[in-house]
Amino acid sequence: MTLAELWVQQLLNAVSIGSMYALLAIGLAMVFGILRLINFAHGDLLMVGAYVLIYAVAAGIPFWVAFLLSVAAAALLGVLMERLAYRPVRGQHEVVLLLTSFGVTMLLENSAILAFSPRTRPFPLPEALSGVYHVGHVVMSGIDLAALASALVLLVGLNLVVTRTKLGVSMRAAAEDLTAAHLVGIHLDRVVLAAFAIGSALAGVAGLLWAAKSGRVEPLMGFTPVLKAFVATVIGGLGSIGGAVLGGYLLGLAEVALQAVLPPGLTGYRDGFVFILLILVLLVRPHGLLGKAEGDRV
Repeated sequence: MTLAELWVQQLLNAVSIGSMYALLAIGLAMVFGILRLINFAHGDLLMVGAYVLIYAVAAGIPFWVAFLLSVAAAALLGVLMERLAYRPVRGQHEVVLLLTSFGVTMLLENSAILAFSPRTRPFPLPEALSGVYHVGHVVMSGIDLAALASALVLLVGLNLVVTRTKLGVSMRAAAEDLTAAHLVGIHLDRVVLAAFAIGSALAGVAGLLWAAKSGRVEPLMGFTPVLKAFVATVIGGLGSIGGAVLGGYLLGLAEVALQAVLPPGLTGYRDGFVFILLILVLLVRPHGLLGKAEGDRV
């Protein structure tokens, strides 16, 4: 492999991983932008979506139909989460919202353990995603290609929704000033519900890609992805959708770069170095790369 091919290979690996982080981080950023809520239960949406898929496939439903059902299930769970858990405490102190998100997380994870058992289940990877493709010495798996294509389509679609539709304008207005948005006639319940539904659907897609890449499904599988997505949103700027995308791809690039440059004895501590990077970013830009201070908000 030439040096140029090595660089291309590492860049493709970084973009593939970053695509999953970006799709997850968008949901966190959308909800935080409107409600100032860090929804750590966001990671359990991908877990529920993955279980819906493996049971649907086991019931004889074609994989791609099961895929759509699992994404719909994640979106529905996000809507129920907002309606039953977060709406009653809306407007309360941020600590109340944070503790509520931890409570929802514990409820979902322990319910999954009781319903599905704590044992790991294999992910039913279809043949289209299990293949490996070569361009010279550069290697791409079907999962990596699916991650790239999904991120491209969904990010373009989300950008069109946010910038070209009445719902998108309402969401941006609510993110700027929730009270002012309400005073000018924006239906806040619908806006918040839409943010949860869209973010949860994106989490469902990212979760299935994550499960396909790891090859397994388990009740606690959402913890690591949501933690990485939270790091991405902090790097990019909490509440900024563009920042969430940027942070996701930068995090993917950082992980691949660290994997390449760290000595073999330190590669197991890669995540620790990622958090050191997060601290350095916050020392320079406390509000993230694209975030704004509360005092700067209009």
